[in-house]
Amino acid sequence: MLTKAGFVVIDALSTGREATAADLAVETEYSQTYLYDVLDELLESGLLAEHRGVNNQREVSLTDHPVVEAYRALRSELGHVEWPELLSPATLRVCWYLDEPRRVSEIAERLDITRQGVHKALSPLKHRAMLSPSGPEYALSEDLSPLLTFAHAVVQHEHRSRVRGLAPSAIIKWCDPKRALVRVQTAVDTDALEAAPDWQLTGLARFTEYGLQFFLAGEPAFWYTPDGELTPAHVVCHTLVLDSGSRRVSYAMLLIEKLDIDQKTLTETATWYDLEPTVPAMYRSLQGEFDISADLPVALPSESEFRALKEQYGVV
Repeated sequence: MLTKAGFVVIDALSTGREATAADLAVETEYSQTYLYDVLDELLESGLLAEHRGVNNQREVSLTDHPVVEAYRALRSELGHVEWPELLSPATLRVCWYLDEPRRVSEIAERLDITRQGVHKALSPLKHRAMLSPSGPEYALSEDLSPLLTFAHAVVQHEHRSRVRGLAPSAIIKWCDPKRALVRVQTAVDTDALEAAPDWQLTGLARFTEYGLQFFLAGEPAFWYTPDGELTPAHVVCHTLVLDSGSRRVSYAMLLIEKLDIDQKTLTETATWYDLEPTVPAMYRSLQGEFDISADLPVALPSESEFRALKEQYGVV
């Protein structure tokens, strides 16, 4: 996780300079002992590179890591702001959800924190007039898109670091501050995630739990959600995020029909995956209306294709 101290170090080095722990201690007012731990974490995560300077002193500089590049872009476009004073890990997680107007209660529920916690994370931005209030909802001002990009880069980095510590071949297919959907490339990494706490099989690999078994091409997908429930609605959405072809969509529709998943429940879940237009289209097909002409993020199956699949798996 990128800590407040790590963020301060990145800011201090963002101009491209090299510095020793002693230099950074003077500049940041953190102790050298503490900074050595911070620098080691940043080195391990790939945000820093280490060199040997004068008298063989240990010097560090920033790499071209996506988090670093996103912060440099933020500084370049909005350099008049003292970002280390405004941004904490909590504020960055809340910023993830400010790409559109959202209620504080909605953000609190997604992050599993109190509404007071959301307000506290937002207060530094409120005081700088960086939010666009719309009734009871908040979003980042239009000119703050680099901040949103930075928040996304930090969250993705934290998930990537977490999963690759267990499964080096893992690729993140979707994430938010508390959850991640990943694919792995090797059987060894599949075994590692199956044995790890907080990770669950999802996508087509999960269908066997509901009496539907399909051939998997490659390794299965996994869902990270500490203390969270993996519902059938999530499994449907994960299946569509991983593959939007008509065959995968027909599998998702088969699961909807077999479990009689409520449309409202699936719609509420699909909102977080940018699949809202897909849900009503799938339900109209399930009701026999297959001739749907719409600009959808997925490909719907034909009536004959879906009917054959239902007969094959005995779903009435």
